[in-house]
Amino acid sequence: MKKNLGFTLIELMIVVAIIAIIAAIAIPSLLRSRMSANEAGAIGSLRTISAGEVSFQAACYQDADGDGVGDYGTLAQLLNPDGVAGVPGYIDEVLAAGSKHGYNFTLNAVAGGGGAPATYTCNADPQSPQSGRRTFFLDETGVIRFENSGAAATAASTPLG
Repeated sequence: MKKNLGFTLIELMIVVAIIAIIAAIAIPSLLRSRMSANEAGAIGSLRTISAGEVSFQAACYQDADGDGVGDYGTLAQLLNPDGVAGVPGYIDEVLAAGSKHGYNFTLNAVAGGGGAPATYTCNADPQSPQSGRRTFFLDETGVIRFENSGAAATAASTPLG
């Protein structure tokens, strides 16, 4: 009498069903944790930009009105403050390109002049709905603000606690 070795079709279907159930439970958790990591990375990048802007202004690499008070820099200027690569940058090449951790960074620096102080704003927006839910905003105050609604964060948005 010959004995069959192996699995029956029913046993294989049960194993596949169990794997599918485990995947259905694990994949959403993985995506949520990846989103949280992207948002944390974006917040860290905004903190790096804030520190870089303070240092750039204090070093007075740019002073459009010549009043002795430095202006803020763009992402490219934060990467290469003196313009000749003689001084180490305040941010890395990836962030200077405007995209990191699944977020796009937009920095607008406004030179001071005519009695108006220098200012800057920086927005961090997710590249796709899978890279993050929140949008972020930073200005010369150094306070990071966010929006959960999908709208761009502004100076009136909720401060990050």
